[in-house]
Amino acid sequence: MEYIYAALMLHELKRKVEASDLEQVLRAAGAEPDQARIKQLVSAISNVNLDELISQAAVMPVAPAAAPAESKVEEKKEEKKKEEGKEEEEAALAGLGALFG
Repeated sequence: MEYIYAALMLHELKRKVEASDLEQVLRAAGAEPDQARIKQLVSAISNVNLDELISQAAVMPVAPAAAPAESKVEEKKEEKKKEEGKEEEEAALAGLGALFG
């Protein structure tokens, strides 16, 4: 994967993707370049329009976060507590009315 990243970085810097440049980038990143892989990559992308390829790359959809689902559960719990609290208040008020009525 680091070979692809190095080639994309050279392309982004508007430099021609050549074996010597790829080797320099990989060495600078701390990798030990494999000459066979470098030659294979250079020959594979020599006839490819990288700008077009990058623009057509599919974007991976992001999975929805779990937090909203949890907040809905918490909201339902809060609603139940509020309803229970209202029922208790109504029962207490009804009991007080019996004292005076």
